[in-house]
Amino acid sequence: MTGMRTALRALATAAAAALLASAVLSPAPAQARAQPAKAPEGFVALRSVDPTVIQEMRYTTAHTFLGERVDGYRQPVCILTRPAAQALHQAQQRLLRQGYSLKVYDCYRPQRAVDHFVRWAKDPDDQSMKGEFYPRVDKSRLFEDGYIAEKSGHSRGSTVDLTLVRLPALPTRPYRPGERLTPCFAPKSERFPDNSVDMGTGYDCFDTLSHTDDPRIQGVQRANRQFLKRTLAEVGFVNLPEEWWHFTHKPELFPDTYFDFPVDRRAVAGR
Repeated sequence: MTGMRTALRALATAAAAALLASAVLSPAPAQARAQPAKAPEGFVALRSVDPTVIQEMRYTTAHTFLGERVDGYRQPVCILTRPAAQALHQAQQRLLRQGYSLKVYDCYRPQRAVDHFVRWAKDPDDQSMKGEFYPRVDKSRLFEDGYIAEKSGHSRGSTVDLTLVRLPALPTRPYRPGERLTPCFAPKSERFPDNSVDMGTGYDCFDTLSHTDDPRIQGVQRANRQFLKRTLAEVGFVNLPEEWWHFTHKPELFPDTYFDFPVDRRAVAGR
């Protein structure tokens, strides 16, 4: 129990640091501050199900492949369907006993955010973040190569992007807009600092090295990917082979519906 208490204290510190990092937001337009729509019944805030999972909600910050906060992300909160959140809780309990924690980067994603991705992908002049997120991919091929699509499983509420963190968790410093970019597939010591274990690439790396079973990923990096995949498979998550970080809980609560309520605590107030 002493080890578990130590792990929980470390997670509390890491969660506070992640919230601070996620708080570095672009000013919200006036209409974004209006009362948000409520999420349908069946959606919950992950923190209400498991407050120990570290949350580093990237799309509320400028550290994205767009170089800015994504439309629809008003607050750094992970929203999921209840079955997906409960399954993450089960995985987290197993990982804590082994000295690890889950860290989520993205959870439910509103359709307006996906539309933002599509608009950005169609603008060939906006390549401010190419040096980190897609150094070897021509932006004109993002649709053809499957990196951007007009619909996302995230909008159905049971898909999550996540990684593993070895405890005790060190804080991740905030991204500073305009800082020098390093390719997302560079050695971990050279990439943007992340407190996760080494998965071979950073999050949202548009490169074939991000494929979960890419044969070029070996040793500790491959073992880390397989550990994450195996742990989540045991609680009902299916990995997307092209992205080591992308998992969908099956069966999905809403398999055919793409929602557009904003990512906001008020959307799941009391849940």
